[in-house]
Amino acid sequence: METSSTTKTTTISTPAKLYGKDLSEYDEVDVDALLAQLSPEEINILAKEVDPDDSFLPPNERCSYECEKEPTGPLDRKKLIEHINKQALETPDLPENEPYVKGTVRGKKWLPPARSEKDKEVEEGIAIDMGEEYEQALTSATQEEIIDLAAILGFHSMMNQDQYHASLLNKGQPIGLGWDGITKSQQQKVYPMDPPNNTDIEDSIKRVKDDDPKLIELNFNNIKNISDEKLIQLFDALPDNEHLEVLSLTNVGLTDKTALLLAQAIEKSKTLRVLNVETNFISPPTIVALVRSLLKARTVEEFRASNQRSSVLGNKIEMEITELVEKNSSLLRLGLHLEFNDARHRVAAHLQRNIDRSKYCVRFTAATNNKYLKFSEKHRWITMFLFFLL
Repeated sequence: METSSTTKTTTISTPAKLYGKDLSEYDEVDVDALLAQLSPEEINILAKEVDPDDSFLPPNERCSYECEKEPTGPLDRKKLIEHINKQALETPDLPENEPYVKGTVRGKKWLPPARSEKDKEVEEGIAIDMGEEYEQALTSATQEEIIDLAAILGFHSMMNQDQYHASLLNKGQPIGLGWDGITKSQQQKVYPMDPPNNTDIEDSIKRVKDDDPKLIELNFNNIKNISDEKLIQLFDALPDNEHLEVLSLTNVGLTDKTALLLAQAIEKSKTLRVLNVETNFISPPTIVALVRSLLKARTVEEFRASNQRSSVLGNKIEMEITELVEKNSSLLRLGLHLEFNDARHRVAAHLQRNIDRSKYCVRFTAATNNKYLKFSEKHRWITMFLFFLL
């Protein structure tokens, strides 16, 4: 037996109304015919009363206000503001219906609503019986002891930051700070300015050229009046120097032109161990050239070149620096900001291996130089070679 069911849907529409009047009788009215009967003045009045609500129309055509005055001249913003201020000062205030009398309340005074008994019971909270011993201890406790107890229990919202740190460090509570105390900023410590670098540039370059055995460290940091000619003279003298170990050129205006000459000098250097060229104007490709020069030097243990003109090196430059560092067995410290985790981890792991290798080398050298070990020079080098292979 088959059954069929039919569903009938009925839609009830509510007639549109405006100010309580039914608008269904105007559905068949021809609007264009009505507008054709209006005069231009009437159409203008109608346009002012009706907002077209069209975002494509300019604002001056959508605004109902139209200024019919002729322009008096070009726009002068200063005079316009002066005119607006003058009109505002000359326009009298609207009269008050009730004059102001000090101490009297005008209008209806606001009174808070009456609170029910249930709300009062909720605010009272739950009474906790802690026993006579604890209640007596808390009753006789001072405010500082209660603050210390709150800090130990971790009630951070009951105290300010100074009170919390003073409780943890057992320094005693600050004077004048209660439960409602406000944390005030501490006065900053004033540190004296660093003295200017008074290193004689010409004399230092001359000592580098003469290979002065007493000149082990050369510091040109923060000397901003070093010309490119002086830097070129210094870099030309570095390959022949056999005593200089530390060279600091921080914030001296080093550019790519002079940095490339420095890279060539590092390749021929024999004794340089520490090189610092931070805070200069060296581009990332030139930094790669400096790191590549360390492979040929094999004496530089520390190289710093952060805070340059370009704060971000880029993935390609960082990968090139990482590959060069991994080929370098003498570098122990690298002062460069590497953004990518892969480059940072690989560089840190390789530098740690270099540091461990240098420690083992020092221990082995000390052991082979012991007077109780009678190694010949040939046996010593063979043993050292086998030690590194293991």
